[in-house]
Amino acid sequence: MKFSVPIFDIKNLSFIVKGQTILSNISLEIFRSEYIAIIGPNGGGKTTLIRMLLGLEKPTGGEVKIYGKKLSNFKEWHKIGYVPQRASHVDASFPATVLDIVKMGRTSQRAIFSTFSELDKQFVHDAMVKMDIVDLKDKMIGTLSGGQRQRVMIARALASKPEILILDEPNTGVDVASQKNFYALLRELNQQEGITIVFITHDIGVIADDIARLFTINQKAIICNNPKQTLSCQEMSELYGIDAHLLHVHKHEH
Repeated sequence: MKFSVPIFDIKNLSFIVKGQTILSNISLEIFRSEYIAIIGPNGGGKTTLIRMLLGLEKPTGGEVKIYGKKLSNFKEWHKIGYVPQRASHVDASFPATVLDIVKMGRTSQRAIFSTFSELDKQFVHDAMVKMDIVDLKDKMIGTLSGGQRQRVMIARALASKPEILILDEPNTGVDVASQKNFYALLRELNQQEGITIVFITHDIGVIADDIARLFTINQKAIICNNPKQTLSCQEMSELYGIDAHLLHVHKHEH
């Protein structure tokens, strides 16, 4: 179901750096409780688009509204959880425990130098339980496997009790078994808790049954409202700039 006011309302968005066009005239909407996948070639502007949704980059044209507010007026950033690219890559010497990392997810909720409240502690604990990492809380983040680090970073994002979860290719360096569990978690968060998910990925096949719409980004946007109907080879060739030959989307077990 689509509500009258989208969570993200992106109109004619452009981004140009040193004369190079990264994004051109992007317009799209994302509604509450949707599961959106974004695909496209490396350098096509996917991460730049996400950074604009998070207010980390300022567009050179167009605008972004969040919950009907201009980006400059939006203050409720705790509603958005973010798992960045290469989230599972952490310096082995980084001096922080799993608990320290997950607690960082509560910083947007608290005033500077304020104490950690019982509610903060409960939300951190809940996020760690959901990600099955309570037993790792005292481990140093740098000693964990890629799959474990991934779960920690998602727990950090969930600690703010977000309504929206944005993930930028978080599976890089993560083993296949951990990826399978990860996709199942995203499905649960979306279907059972109603969290809006925006997910940049190259592995569209395994989530084709879960997502509501597919956005393809290569400077411009193509919106596919029925991801189960595979994009044509011509569209994929235009997207990736090469001759494309599509394989059938494979289904996963629920």
